[in-house]
Amino acid sequence: MKLNFTGLSDPGLVRSNNQDHYHIDQEGRFFIVADGMGGHAGGEEASRIATKEIQEYLTRNWDSPEPSTHLLEQALWQANEAILQDQQNHPERADMGTTVVVVIFRDAPWYTHVGDSRLYRLRESQLEQVTEDHTWVARAIKVGDITADEARIHPFRHVLSRCLGREDLHQVDVQLLDVKPSDRLLLCSDGLTEELVDEKIAYCLHDISDLDKAAKSLVEAAKEQGGHDNITVVIVASS
Repeated sequence: MKLNFTGLSDPGLVRSNNQDHYHIDQEGRFFIVADGMGGHAGGEEASRIATKEIQEYLTRNWDSPEPSTHLLEQALWQANEAILQDQQNHPERADMGTTVVVVIFRDAPWYTHVGDSRLYRLRESQLEQVTEDHTWVARAIKVGDITADEARIHPFRHVLSRCLGREDLHQVDVQLLDVKPSDRLLLCSDGLTEELVDEKIAYCLHDISDLDKAAKSLVEAAKEQGGHDNITVVIVASS
């Protein structure tokens, strides 16, 4: 399977700094998006540490006999530990944490995520959200307490049930990803999904063939809707 890919990150129109980080392995082996949170530049540091640790662990162990599920799990555990260590060394950043979404193409495509950074798959013209947000509102939707429309404006919509940088992170889920030729994958921070409905995301991914232009159109569309948060997108196209 041949892959083409691109990425773009923008601070948006309200935030003065960018607390998102992303990494694209230039061999097309793995892709990472992280969205940090926390004062005193903590969020920026948390997402930077997570992206760096995951990238380094995957690169270092890529050719090991380690199963892909274990490889991804360990990469995230290492990132979590590194953030916890930094919190201890810098108490002013004790509240920092980060979401993350990672896709790898090794023996097969796999993905993992923590928090509300998302993975989408566009197949033909159908957009599907692959990941399930680790948030209070996502749980509330699942059990029928609120609707998806209510969730978009709910005051608790940013409350995470899981993130990196927490002692109480006890679970990392790694799952197989179904990818077929001509599929497009989108990894993104919630600065995109807070602003754009699925139909707009699907339009940009489906109707704009050039990946760089598609990424730019997603970011610009989010900014046109207010750009209240940092916006990061990574697009992976299979052929």
